Amino acid sequence: MKITVYGAGSWGIALSILLEHNGHEVTTWTHQKEECELLQNTHMNERLLPGVKIPETITLTTDITCAKDADLVVLAIPSFAIAETACKVAQIVKAGVPIVNVGKGLDAAHGYCRFSETIAQNFGEGHPVVALTGPTHAEEVARGIPTTIVAASENRAAAELCQDAFMNEVFRVYTSSDVIGAELGGAFKNIIALAAGVCDGMGLGDNSKAALMTRGLTEIARLGMALGAHQETFAGLSGMGDLIVTCTSMHSRNRRAGILIGKGMEVSKALEEIGAVVEGYYATDAGYHLAKKTGISMPITEHLYHVLYENGDVREAVQTLMCRSKKDERESETIWFS
Repeated sequence: MKITVYGAGSWGIALSILLEHNGHEVTTWTHQKEECELLQNTHMNERLLPGVKIPETITLTTDITCAKDADLVVLAIPSFAIAETACKVAQIVKAGVPIVNVGKGLDAAHGYCRFSETIAQNFGEGHPVVALTGPTHAEEVARGIPTTIVAASENRAAAELCQDAFMNEVFRVYTSSDVIGAELGGAFKNIIALAAGVCDGMGLGDNSKAALMTRGLTEIARLGMALGAHQETFAGLSGMGDLIVTCTSMHSRNRRAGILIGKGMEVSKALEEIGAVVEGYYATDAGYHLAKKTGISMPITEHLYHVLYENGDVREAVQTLMCRSKKDERESETIWFS
């Protein structure tokens, strides 16, 4: 197949390498001329994927019309640029071509829409949308380390096409019809990963982190189900799986940013220090406002929002979380607390 990947960050490059390995004709687009020239000349991105060679058979370009003959389009775009890029690409792609989104986040500029909703609004019904998401660090996928992921779509044929395109001996792809759960799990785990980094930066222990991850997954699932997701999805790769890998790995920009904040660095400086988009920062804003809108209790998300956006103190946040009123572990908390 002819496949165009929009986005030449670490994830876009890693998937381009994977797709080229699978025998596809791959074109990778970046909006940055300097980045494109660097990749064309060196066939490497030492800053994001040190030591990883980009095959010379991958076409690297800044021409946004590069998908006009594509059989499959992959969007590996940061959350803040997804709507703008989808709008432009929608004018180029042939009718019926599936669109695969691999970004994890929500479209804050359009009422915290899921990315598949934003993409569908721009492309129309003629283009099935697939969310490809799960516990996947680009640094490991680019090096061929065994990985599993989920292709979620309301269009089964599109999900299976994506499965066929990406799957190989080191990259196993499952299909799912629960697009809502898959996307929300991928977006909101970044909140908990950032919080897990704060725990590490504060010097808290394994007990603290395990509690945070477990209760974090509970509140993610609680909000997800209120928005139409299936509960079991959050126990799968796009929920628990992605949560585990993002909360525990130093590949995770969210965790690294959280560590800096937990050590006392100002939020703006911590985000700048990471040198790439920290999606958990934006996901926390989305989760906080969606929880308020739906009346769902998300105490971890609320307190992290207070730290990130209202200059809250991390130690006070931990103390407040620990001293909340007594509850049964399985108690359904459906009322947003003040």
